[in-house]
Amino acid sequence: MSDRAAVLDRPLRAVPLAFRERSLVQLTLVRFREFWREPEAIFWVFIFPILLTAGLGIAFRSGPAQALPIGVTDDGLAAVLQAEPSLSVRRLDARTAEDQLRLGRIHLLVTPEAGGGVRLRYDDTNPESRTAGLLVERALQRAAGVRDRVPVTAEIAREPGSRYIDFVVPGLLGMNLMGSGMWGVGFAIVDARRKRLLKRLVASPMSRAEYLLSFLLSRLVLLLLEVTALVGFGVLAFGVPVNGPVWQLALLCVLASLCFSALGLLIASRTRTIEAASGWMNFVMLPMWVFSGVFFSYERFPEAFHPFIRLLPLTAAIDALRANMLQGAGLEQVAPEVAVMGGWLGLSFFAALALFRWR
Repeated sequence: MSDRAAVLDRPLRAVPLAFRERSLVQLTLVRFREFWREPEAIFWVFIFPILLTAGLGIAFRSGPAQALPIGVTDDGLAAVLQAEPSLSVRRLDARTAEDQLRLGRIHLLVTPEAGGGVRLRYDDTNPESRTAGLLVERALQRAAGVRDRVPVTAEIAREPGSRYIDFVVPGLLGMNLMGSGMWGVGFAIVDARRKRLLKRLVASPMSRAEYLLSFLLSRLVLLLLEVTALVGFGVLAFGVPVNGPVWQLALLCVLASLCFSALGLLIASRTRTIEAASGWMNFVMLPMWVFSGVFFSYERFPEAFHPFIRLLPLTAAIDALRANMLQGAGLEQVAPEVAVMGGWLGLSFFAALALFRWR
């Protein structure tokens, strides 16, 4: 038996301590190398928390108290309430004000009543709405003086369409369409390339466009199950309204799904490893998770950001879904959002077609 075999046969305690220490060091270094060679691990451990903190820090930035947006349907009341620096007063007609309240773009609606009274309409489950109500009442009483108090009536707006759950369900639907479209399509292509299956397909009588289109069309089958499950649960469990035509809601979901699937195709067109695909997809989706208004209105961000935020495909999808479900808006009313999603769909698909490689 050789000296090396004899060493291997001896119990671990018989191995010299220095040898064992060198082995531990090398094994530990291997673990570090494995970690640093995984883009996905680096993204989630280091980059994701920093970017998420930065985005939420901008949305909920410190400094002077942010003025709470409210809607007012009367010029006289608007002039009185503008004296309160903690309120951002928007003079709106009654229909627009109701829509803005349902979409979460204003926290409270102020309307005049007969006899000089004022009605406040808001969702009392929203702390910012309750704060806005107190500020409005204080401003009105200050303007009227201590002796002549203005009668204020608080109307709690909890009917379907004005609650937070109604606001968030379309956001979750849009986020789900984005995730399933990009991950489902992009991962399948990268995995096939990693397993060298694409090299076999290239020899078959099939065009590149047909191969890529097959992924987009396959998404339509799963789309029905995804949308039905989430929207159906929201309607049955919480009474979330679907005020718009159902067929138009279905068309918006199809367009959004195809748009995000095309983005997945573009990311996967040249990516060779699952880790790289995961890193790129997270990099693309993260800004939309933060900025597009899934859980809170993107109007929290500085106004200079709004034009860029509205150009994000997830923002367009969520705005269109909310308008259809909560306001009953038709396709002609969400034409700008449809144009944004259509633009991303066309640009991403044709770019993927040009950049795609089989190996």
